[in-house]
Amino acid sequence: MSSLFVALFALVTSSFRTRAALQTEILALRHQLAVFQKNALRRLRLQRCDRLLWVLLSRWCPGWRRSLQIVRPDTVIAWHRRAFARYWTRKSRPRPGRPNVPAEIRDLTRNMSQANPLWGAPRIHGELLKLGIEVAQSTVAKYLRRPRKPPSQTWRTFLTNHMEQIASIDFFLVPTATFRILFVLVVLSHDRRRVLHFQVTEHPSQEWTMQQMREAFPWDHQCRYLLRDRDAIYGGDWVATTKGLGMEELI
Repeated sequence: MSSLFVALFALVTSSFRTRAALQTEILALRHQLAVFQKNALRRLRLQRCDRLLWVLLSRWCPGWRRSLQIVRPDTVIAWHRRAFARYWTRKSRPRPGRPNVPAEIRDLTRNMSQANPLWGAPRIHGELLKLGIEVAQSTVAKYLRRPRKPPSQTWRTFLTNHMEQIASIDFFLVPTATFRILFVLVVLSHDRRRVLHFQVTEHPSQEWTMQQMREAFPWDHQCRYLLRDRDAIYGGDWVATTKGLGMEELI
């Protein structure tokens, strides 16, 4: 009796729907019936065209969930997301760029650079043009032989070697119980994380910060390097002050 009631209710509601919506629902139901007939004696398997049909129906048909019976709506949404990901993966794949430079030209460029250490990219580019080899000057510069330089020390090695001579300076904010904002300046030594100096103010300025630096580092201090950020409060006068104190800034 319940199935008959559902059928009668669907018949009544269908009279208020547009012809396009009815045709779409008929297409969806006939497709599912064909899938059930094809997989009557074995496990239900959907082909790529079946998934594509429901992806399109979920995109353009508002009531597609009412007609769906073979899978859950979340499964169709997963198909849609998978198709969307594949589309953008295919669209964003690398495209072929400039043609590769022949190996003979690359070897000739390196040999000319090695045989003439004083020649730069413009001179070698001109010599190649005389030989009838048309390449860009940037391409010639790309394949020049560069002299090997001794490897520089890493940032970790630098910090380890100069730990006792490095200090850091920075501000942080402290809200008070009366909703005021205080700026706290901290000068920290990297040697054993010692706090060399700190001070609090409501209105920090470049002059006030320079005065705190003079108090934190007297003339007999052992700090050589100062770590800081790129805050606008560190202006030209600040740089002159740190140089006058014998410190090198690391930004």
